[in-house]
Amino acid sequence: MTDSVGKALGSGLGASATGEGVRRRRRRWAKRAALGLAVLVVAGAGGGWAVYAKLSNNITADDAAARELEQYERERPTAPVRGAQNILLIGSDTRAGDGNAQYGRDLGSERSDTTILLHLAANRRSATAVSLPRDLMVDIPGCRQSDGSRSEPVFAMFNHAFQVGGSACTIRTVEKLTGIRIDHHVVVDFSGFKEMVDAVDGVQVCLKEPIDDKAARLKLPAGRVGLNGEQALGYVRARKSLGDGSDTERMERQQRFLAALVDKMQSNDVLLNPSKLYPVLDAATSSLTADPELASLRGMYQLVRGLRDIPTERVQFLTVPRESYVYDSNRDQLVEPEAEKLFARLRADRPVAVARNTPGNGPEADGKDNSSPANGDPSPAPTFHGNTAAEHTCE
Repeated sequence: MTDSVGKALGSGLGASATGEGVRRRRRRWAKRAALGLAVLVVAGAGGGWAVYAKLSNNITADDAAARELEQYERERPTAPVRGAQNILLIGSDTRAGDGNAQYGRDLGSERSDTTILLHLAANRRSATAVSLPRDLMVDIPGCRQSDGSRSEPVFAMFNHAFQVGGSACTIRTVEKLTGIRIDHHVVVDFSGFKEMVDAVDGVQVCLKEPIDDKAARLKLPAGRVGLNGEQALGYVRARKSLGDGSDTERMERQQRFLAALVDKMQSNDVLLNPSKLYPVLDAATSSLTADPELASLRGMYQLVRGLRDIPTERVQFLTVPRESYVYDSNRDQLVEPEAEKLFARLRADRPVAVARNTPGNGPEADGKDNSSPANGDPSPAPTFHGNTAAEHTCE
């Protein structure tokens, strides 16, 4: 397999043409080289190109969203920092598809159960995952609906955007809210989440008290507990019966679980071991819908390559500063100017600091510039309530 990559590189370097012909050849051998690298990841699992094709074909390309977003290109934010990436991760509560029907009746109103904005720094030395509450009151633009008609702009709960116009409507809503350009998006359903957790042989969490939740199909003892895929899904989705019953507490639980998942993958050397990475990729890709550029093994591998060397203490999770909506305590609204401080720093690819919830550090965080400068940034990084992938263990 490495010989084929070498030949591809050699043929491009050996070309004697100039001008546009040279540029075409360079693009051709660069593409072949990248493809060869992706193949090397799965070659250890056997099957070579057959394995590559299987994993790539697992992913559904979200062509409809790409066409919709293209129509609104002029109104979308620009990406001011070269190399930085913003990826919208959408957890869908659809009951359609294999393995999802058991979670309830498909009412034809698919919503975004969980939405996370993942910012990858241009130098790939940090990653910041920002949870967006589904009950957040936001301006949702007019969007193309599944029947081809267009909805009217509306001020409503954030997860209404996905229900009305799918991923494209959600992306446009997030961009309008944050001013941040979304480079890629991934939608995963219940089944895909479970399979990925099982592919890494479960994830360990720490529970302060026992859980016996019939609605979530979850019965667990207190202390250090290993969760399989089914248990993990119940753990991250439960809302009213765990903690204080708020969506904020549920998002924090999701963040702690994702931190544990990241740590599990890095500590077990999953991302650098083809034989371990293959089952994870197979499980992860089987229930994914992604933008066309990301909807291939090569696209996913390039994303993973950007994540694998980030230290767990630099993988940060936080919730956008929010508070109860002034007209309905069961809804949320942004806390300003703290939310805009966060969005501005992400747009500029500047560092953001997180601190765990302690007395004096409330659940919404203050966004104050109370930390020391990092990465050469002349201004201090504002601190928000959250945690890192290194802070999920039992204390």
